[in-house]
Amino acid sequence: MDKIPYVSIENISKTFGKVIANNNMNLTIYGGEIHALLGENGAGKSTLMNMLSGVYTPDGGADSGRILIHGKNMNFTSPKDAIKAGIGMIYQHFKLVEEMTAKQNILLGQNRGLFFNNKLEIKKINDICEKFQLEVDINKYVSDMAVGERQNLEILKVLYRGAEILVLDEPTTVFSISETEKLFKIMRKMKEQGKAIIFISHKMDEVMEICDKVTVLRKGEAVKTVEKVNTNPKQLTELMMGRKADLTINRIDKKAGEILLEVSNLKVLNAVKAEIIKEMSFTLRRGEVLGVAGIAGSGQKELCEAIAGIQKVSGGKIIFEGEDLVGKSPRDIINKGISMSFIPEDRLGMGLVASFGMVDNLLLKDYHKQKGMFIDRKPVVEKAKKMVEKFEIKTPDINHPIKYLSGGNIQKILVARELSMYPKILIMAYAVRGLDINTCYTIYDLISQEKEKGTGVLFIGEDLDVLIKLCDRIMVFCDGAVTGIVDAKDASREKIGMMMVGKTVEGEDI
Repeated sequence: MDKIPYVSIENISKTFGKVIANNNMNLTIYGGEIHALLGENGAGKSTLMNMLSGVYTPDGGADSGRILIHGKNMNFTSPKDAIKAGIGMIYQHFKLVEEMTAKQNILLGQNRGLFFNNKLEIKKINDICEKFQLEVDINKYVSDMAVGERQNLEILKVLYRGAEILVLDEPTTVFSISETEKLFKIMRKMKEQGKAIIFISHKMDEVMEICDKVTVLRKGEAVKTVEKVNTNPKQLTELMMGRKADLTINRIDKKAGEILLEVSNLKVLNAVKAEIIKEMSFTLRRGEVLGVAGIAGSGQKELCEAIAGIQKVSGGKIIFEGEDLVGKSPRDIINKGISMSFIPEDRLGMGLVASFGMVDNLLLKDYHKQKGMFIDRKPVVEKAKKMVEKFEIKTPDINHPIKYLSGGNIQKILVARELSMYPKILIMAYAVRGLDINTCYTIYDLISQEKEKGTGVLFIGEDLDVLIKLCDRIMVFCDGAVTGIVDAKDASREKIGMMMVGKTVEGEDI
């Protein structure tokens, strides 16, 4: 007798206005397996999981499809129903109260009747941590936690509430390699304990490493489910795209022009007056792509913000076309031709307003250029329509609040807006983070086009192979300092990896 699946999704659909997010979707998940969901942005992954977790209700009546949990037909009307059924959803944007401790977040919303035993509940929490090797200080405030600690807390929270089916939505988007390895160890422990794990990711190497099965979604439909051992990244990519995939980065061989930006002896202090950037110096030339590699938190964010006028500079100079930018306002710097596409840990934490649609978010940078008392929205509306078409942005309407879009589509809007500014220098920090493979390569092509135009591009990335193939030079950070700048044609993953942990390579620029 075959074992009963933990999850059976049968022929369910969901539409938002004219947008078909899911169309007769089918998915089967068993206990003791890690099952990946792959698909381009807008393929329907998040919508499907939101129906499984009770956030959305499927379209139609009783005959239109069903969700079965352990073989029992379910009709979720709220996330609370899904939690009771043993489903734990861990979102890209954490659902934690920053002003509370880990313990308070875990116990929040639990029924504390007359027989609530605080010591017993703490023992239960500690037992779960030990069982699944979760490193969580339950007395630590969320506001003091790193992103990896917050992820662990989210997992602990749903396990405490009895989750047998866990959905991890892009869990490694902002993780370092070591944080990802720790998460995978936890996932393997959960698998050993018979949990069913649904892993949503755009990172093909991670899918091939951690998962047992893969279901590929395309245009709101599940096109195929395969055993991981019977497939490969090329086949999965072609299933996602619905056509043959050309995953090549064409680096344009063009001699760089004159120096556009010269950073010398730059120093930035953090909130506790410690140096987060230490005497940093480098140049960026016209028509050059300068890559930046480094372990997360090595000063990449602060460098971007210092150049853009957001971060206060404690020492040194930032010379752009002969003029020092230190002390200039962000608006002054934008007007001079420097544009920053920065994707922070929280996508909506910088650059875009979550409650605005595309048009209003574009106006945030365009309104000051308009003359007269009234804002003419027509050119901005046309720009938004062109962006939707060019970047294949999935949105019900260009005025639809972006907070309701998938993370990848939000990211596309930010990148598209910055490219539309026709900058002299383009700062791209984690610009492809969370994007599907097809869109990543579209962005790489756009960077090459910017280089061809003579734009200087500062490209901060996480994938060392991409940095080597796309960039002209690669500057490596370690703990707020530059350990070396290498020619990309002479670079290797091993050489860059050594420099990322502070080992300088003889003969390289510093």
